[in-house]
Order: sequence, then C-alpha cells, then structure tokens
Amino acid sequence: MQNALLIKECLDNFYKSYNLTERINSDPIEFPHRYKRPEDIEVVGLIASSLAYGKVTLFKPVLERIFKIMGESPSDFLLHFDIKKNAPLFTDIKYRMNKNEDILCLIYLVSAVLKEHGSLQRLFMSFYNPMDDDIGPALSGFVDYILKIDTSAVYGKDIRPFGLLQFLPSPVKGSTCKRFNMFLRWMVRSGDGVDFGIWNHVPPSQLIIPIDTHIARISRNISLTNRKSADWKMAKEITENLKIFAPDDPVKYDFALCHMGISGDCPTVASIDKCGKCNLSEICIALEPLTLVLSPEGRG
Repeated sequence: MQNALLIKECLDNFYKSYNLTERINSDPIEFPHRYKRPEDIEVVGLIASSLAYGKVTLFKPVLERIFKIMGESPSDFLLHFDIKKNAPLFTDIKYRMNKNEDILCLIYLVSAVLKEHGSLQRLFMSFYNPMDDDIGPALSGFVDYILKIDTSAVYGKDIRPFGLLQFLPSPVKGSTCKRFNMFLRWMVRSGDGVDFGIWNHVPPSQLIIPIDTHIARISRNISLTNRKSADWKMAKEITENLKIFAPDDPVKYDFALCHMGISGDCPTVASIDKCGKCNLSEICIALEPLTLVLSPEGRG
C-alpha cells in the first residue's frame, strides 16, 4: 500500500468535502428514508437493496410500484400478508432476471420472517456473534435460514429458481454480497445523515464494504486492493485496509466513493480535467500515465 498517512488524509478530505445527503435521492436508500418507524425502514431497506442492481432509473420504478401497494406501513402489510389474497396486487411486476414470481417470493419470505421473529433484526441477531471478525458468519446464517423457508405457496412446489437465488447470495459461496452489505450498512451505521443506525447492537467496525464495479475500480486505483476478481475476499481486503484509516467505521467512505463513480466524477479513463480536481488525485495510480505529477509519498 502507498503511504498510509497520505491515503488517510486524502480519503478524509474527500469524505468531508463530498455532499452526502444531496445524493440520497439518486440512491436506493431513498426508499427507506421515506419512513420513520424502524420496522418499516428495515423491511423497505431489504426489499429496496435486493432490487438495487443495474441503473437506478430502471429499478426505481419497480420499487415505486411495490411500495405503493404496501401503503403507509410496509411492515404492517407484510405482517398481514396472505399469498392467495395479496399475490394479484403484484401481477406483472418483474425486473431483469427476477420474474414476477421471484419478486413475489421475496415479499413472501420477508413476511414469513416477520411473522416468525417479529423483525429482520431479531433473525439476524440470532446468528450474530460479537467475537466474529466481521458480519460474514451472521449474514451466512441469515441467508441460510431464509433459503430453508418453504416456497411452495408461491411456486407451487418447494423450489428456488435462479431469479430468487439472485436475491440471496452468501459469503460462504464467495459472493461479494454487495446488496446485503449495503443493506447492513444502512441498518448499522449512523451519524452522517445517510445511514440509519437502527441495528445498534452491531458495531460498524464489523461491516464489510459493498463491492460494485465503481468501488472495485476506485479501490484498485487508490491501492486498497490488487485483486482482480470482485468477490468476498476482495470485499474483506478493502475493508481491512480501510480499517487502517477508520478502525471503528471502515465503510463510512463507501457511499461517497460509490457515487463518485456513478456520477462520472471518477471517469473510467483518467482525465486531467476531472481527476485534477479530485481530492484523491495524489494517491490515484490511474493518473500516472498523465502529466499530473504525484507527490513522492503518493507513488509509494
């Protein structure tokens, strides 16, 4: 890794200068921000994060339809959800590889967890161990439990097609678990106006950064990882390196870094015009072919 003090200084300056809250409405976290009660925030958060792949402009209309049906209190709707009575309300709602039955089954599974445990948090905490290095084991247990719920009521038999499994990746299979890690960040972190902090029995230090194409690319550029494959190992490596700079809250940089990529402020091809204005330019190895001169510390 490059000079750790320089990376920390650049990351902290970047984090402080980035207007986080103005990006909420262009992020799936917009949906749980519409609710006040923790029981609504967590179920809306899980459903919204589960469908948060691809372009925001594509998955946002799908989520709008789902939450309009659920009304003012999605948690109450799910606690009283009846598959025979309520399934017709969700007719023709689908998104990319998730067929209508898959989205309906996700709703059914969340409903089943609420009816059995009272909240998503209670189920997650039943697998949580504060002695674990991170939330990986608890997340694996959480997913495994949900995968064991009988799906016959939705599919006519107890099956788990690809469109449903796509909602339920697990660390034990090496997945980045990007959307679950994003959901957990929303639930656990607090303090900057973005995340909610309603699952306050899990310390932010145990979170794992959500990996998407933007986080993977930017992390390579600023020497947080040398790994080529985006997987659970990469997510852990980036998180461990971020702990050097923020041991109690390593994923605090995630929202800003991700949106820097989404917005195009961090271009896929280095640009003097854009990169020269970036607080991370001193530590970005992608700029080395350009005429921008990095400090000796920044070159490691």
